[in-house]
Amino acid sequence: MAKPKRPARARGAAPARRGGTFHPVRWLAWLAGCVVAGVVAMQVYFFLQIAAWQVFDPSSTSFMRAERWRLCGANFWSCGIEREWVPYSEISRNLKRAVIASEDADFVNHPGYDLDAMLDAWERNKKRGHIVRGGSTITQQLAKNLFLSSEQQYLRKGQELLITWMLEFWLDKERIFEIYLNSVEWGEGVFGAQAAARHYFKTDARRLSVGQAARLAAALPAPKCFDKKAYCAHVRINFRAKAGIIARRMGSATLPD
Repeated sequence: MAKPKRPARARGAAPARRGGTFHPVRWLAWLAGCVVAGVVAMQVYFFLQIAAWQVFDPSSTSFMRAERWRLCGANFWSCGIEREWVPYSEISRNLKRAVIASEDADFVNHPGYDLDAMLDAWERNKKRGHIVRGGSTITQQLAKNLFLSSEQQYLRKGQELLITWMLEFWLDKERIFEIYLNSVEWGEGVFGAQAAARHYFKTDARRLSVGQAARLAAALPAPKCFDKKAYCAHVRINFRAKAGIIARRMGSATLPD
């Protein structure tokens, strides 16, 4: 008995799939694997980048690039921000003491994070229903400035803690503080101690007085407001009073050197 002929396939038609059953579970597993691989690759990049900073100085930070884009837009490459790297020894001890007194009194002793401060921030945020405080140390602030954004999210906080561990693993406290003082925002387009000293007081970072250093430290939580009142037109911040408190605390601040 003759076998029935198969119908001829139209020219250009795709061949029929053999056993081509779609498996959503396998597809989701493959997609999840890609996501995990991407996250791991990003952590490896952060880890190696921070290791290199034992020798090299960071040329820019995530916050600097974001601010440069905000200010310059399409002229990103031809528009600059105020920033000049200076060695740790060329930054006034007054400023170092003022920043530690203001931002992280236990900086030299903790492992990069302050558990009590984080738990206190957690309780306050829970009462407010959203993140209003992060309980961040100087190392955590540096982790955020270097790689992350200013968005207040718990997922971002987790990444911040991981980068904080990397910073503390590779760098000593003095190097962490040196990078922080050269990278932190001090006004609109103003980054680092040297740029801040020249922007506000027409002097160098190594010549900052006690009063000048206290004023700069007081500005750190809201640097744009300190620089231009238009940024805090609806929020009253008493920088002068805060600077006075910082100046009184500076004598007890312990430096990492």
